[in-house]
Amino acid sequence: MSKKSSATAEKTAASPAPTTDHAKAPINARLSREEKIELHRKMVRIRRFEERSLRAYQAKKIGGFLHLYIGQEAVATGCCSLMGKHDHVITAYRDHGHAIAVGMDTKPLMAELYGKATGCSKGKGGSMHYFDPSRNFWGGHGIVGGQIPLGTGLAYGIKYQGFKGAAMAFMGDGAVNQGAVHEAYNLAALWKLPVVFVIENNGYSMGTSQARSSAGELAKRAEGYDMPWGQCNGHDVYEVRACMDKYLTLAREKHQPSTVEIDTYRYRGHSVADPDNTYRSKTEIEEYRRTKDPIQVFQQKLVAEGVLDDALIEKIDAEARAEADNAADFAEASPYPTPADIQTDVYWEADNASERKSQGRLFFD
Repeated sequence: MSKKSSATAEKTAASPAPTTDHAKAPINARLSREEKIELHRKMVRIRRFEERSLRAYQAKKIGGFLHLYIGQEAVATGCCSLMGKHDHVITAYRDHGHAIAVGMDTKPLMAELYGKATGCSKGKGGSMHYFDPSRNFWGGHGIVGGQIPLGTGLAYGIKYQGFKGAAMAFMGDGAVNQGAVHEAYNLAALWKLPVVFVIENNGYSMGTSQARSSAGELAKRAEGYDMPWGQCNGHDVYEVRACMDKYLTLAREKHQPSTVEIDTYRYRGHSVADPDNTYRSKTEIEEYRRTKDPIQVFQQKLVAEGVLDDALIEKIDAEARAEADNAADFAEASPYPTPADIQTDVYWEADNASERKSQGRLFFD
């Protein structure tokens, strides 16, 4: 992928030079040893949850689609680690990593994949529709690009209520070509809304490479709406945090919308029902895994810093595997929704009959 010219880079102050020590960025230099360990632990938990989900899918415990986040863990972990009280997150269908990154319990997450009543969306949403309003996490959306206007609406609400916060609206590289995304860009710029549009560029729109699907540089399209934009590498959680901190600060302090493109990679197919290697070579996948795996990259940094040692690395991994297995056991033991549940959680007035004010039927046989 081509990079922007030096003049444009200076103008937009995008990602730092590759030689920058992102660990020394102020937002990272303030991290305690425990906070660094937690960043590593969260990425490992995401990886092991996804791997356990894959095994459950292969065992026919999970129906429908399953979009795994394996390889992209540093993006969600880095971005969500910067959230404050009035910051919000909304994302697309590859949402498991974001859900774990904001702090959701993995048991109802796995139960949701199984279609069980104990799932975070009561078994009605599945892989693409995780939600937790208590953590300012608004999904999980299956319509490509459909979450971006909603994320813009979240930013509108933050500004309208006078809060000092920001909305992070995540999308894949394929979604940038959707008209709704550009409509959202336009309104965010016109109304000066505190939103950061985050493009998780894993290089492929389903099975089509970015080179064949999208003209130009994706983040640079923000220039058409007078928005600042930036790029960074998504395999280094330090770099993700250093880059996103700048644009979240712009949103919180100046109600300035922006677009950030984070280059990352997924090891599996678009969904696990899709083949992994028909459009990508095995060599390509293994090269990224060998040189840029986000967990290994951060683990090596923390070992060099004296934060991690072999014993702690093994402990964190064992705990993450046990957590994922426990989540699967919880899902297995949980009940399915009943036939009567098909009419709940559809209309607010149906679930709160004593406060209903509309007339007529809500459901038809």
